[in-house]
Amino acid sequence: MKIYTGIDIVENSRIEKAYNRFKEKFLQKIYTEREIKYCFEKSNFIPCLSARFAAKEATIKAYYQLFRKNLKYKDIEIIGKKGEPAEILLHNDTYHTKNLNISISISHEKNYSVAIVIIYTA
Repeated sequence: MKIYTGIDIVENSRIEKAYNRFKEKFLQKIYTEREIKYCFEKSNFIPCLSARFAAKEATIKAYYQLFRKNLKYKDIEIIGKKGEPAEILLHNDTYHTKNLNISISISHEKNYSVAIVIIYTA
């Protein structure tokens, strides 16, 4: 088994500044419609957006180690389910990632959001 990892941390204020400056343009560049809907259902949506941004960055890092190719932000979708761990859905599956095992852990608090992604291959 081979293991590929990615980790990222982001200041929530950085995502808040980007959102306040670019609004829909920022959201549409980074997030899928389902991610936007999920985060905006929260009373404070910035930590939710920040955690997904960190998760996308962590996924890009782990994926690059395996395939030596960069993903785009919108190729990665972080699926949130209340009371359950988040999941990653990869779009534009050029490298047949259906056979990969991908684990993700995300967390956020007042100032920071963090994510780690682990890809396991046989």
